Amino acid sequence: MYLIANSQSPMLNPDRNPLLHFLVRKFVYDHFTAGENESEVKATIKAIKQMGYKGVILGYAKEVNVTGGEKKHPKAHATIPDPSDATIQEWKEGTLKTLSMIKKGDILAVKYSGAGPSTLAALSKGTSPPPKMWAAMLDICNAAVKQKSRLWIDAEQQDFQGTIDQWTIDLMRIYNRSETPVVYTTMQAYLKHTGNNILKHLRIAQNEDWTLAIKLVRGAYIATEKRSLIHDTIEATHNSYNQIAKNLLQQSYPGVPSDRPYPNVALFLATHNDESIQRAYAIQKSLIEAGKPIISISYGQLQGMADEVSCSLLQRCQSAQSGETQLSKLALAPHAFKCLTYGSTQECLQFLLRRVKENQDALGRTKYWLAGFRREILRRLKYFFLLA
Repeated sequence: MYLIANSQSPMLNPDRNPLLHFLVRKFVYDHFTAGENESEVKATIKAIKQMGYKGVILGYAKEVNVTGGEKKHPKAHATIPDPSDATIQEWKEGTLKTLSMIKKGDILAVKYSGAGPSTLAALSKGTSPPPKMWAAMLDICNAAVKQKSRLWIDAEQQDFQGTIDQWTIDLMRIYNRSETPVVYTTMQAYLKHTGNNILKHLRIAQNEDWTLAIKLVRGAYIATEKRSLIHDTIEATHNSYNQIAKNLLQQSYPGVPSDRPYPNVALFLATHNDESIQRAYAIQKSLIEAGKPIISISYGQLQGMADEVSCSLLQRCQSAQSGETQLSKLALAPHAFKCLTYGSTQECLQFLLRRVKENQDALGRTKYWLAGFRREILRRLKYFFLLA
């Protein structure tokens, strides 16, 4: 996958080699991505929702090449914006096109770095966003509000993340003035400072009376981030993730002032870890049963990854349909989403390579899935021959 995704040879480029394109689509692409064009994406979304998912998160696969903390774009450290601002306009149009493929309640995934060299320079230097980029971002948010969709701002490398956080706070100040937020920020639990960073956000939201919407992930750049920033063990990351989720759900985050109303919070648990989901679900259920205040919570997994986790959420939703009371329906109906990406075959391979690295534990469970498939196939064969 690495060779195909990064090769400059036309023979190894699935977008230029028809035979390779066919093979990659059949064995990899179609399982993990939504499609190469609008019609394919909409068909995938329709199928996902027919399965019972509450909605989808959609993003474009093409990413800026940033590795090892070094910005590889040739103009990443430019001091002047693009003369034509063509990259910002292209980014805006592509993002709005992606937004048009989703519906009410769905989520648009956005990366600031996709807006080009002038935006990368501002992110790197910690300055305000380029005026035309910010105007484009506001247009994107306004379009999302109009169609009653939401958007989340993806995390990126820590060289950029401080600035990304500040820009996203500025957006939340504008668009998260009700209990139903429009803009979600991303927090990475594998970073040692994330707990304090969330506290900082909670205090600002509390002081300014807006809703803090968080997408909580374990981490997306473990292969390229500075190792000293990350928890020493995977167990420490698991503990961090689960404790953050617990504190947010129980509205008891350590350090939040108690002399004023607790800030409004919305939480999206983007995880392939079933234990984290079960813990969060149990906490939310117990709060509902005790008649205590709750926050909005949703769950999501990448298309083609940890599908057994996603399907267990769907089973809970189906069980809720037979609930006898409104309480049981609330407790047993988690909002389950699938996170989709689209783009050309080679673009999606680069996206998937990073996802494979960060989700090795989820992919490692394929042995468990295969064992289950074998048992089920044998069971059906035995049943068939018994009937015959």
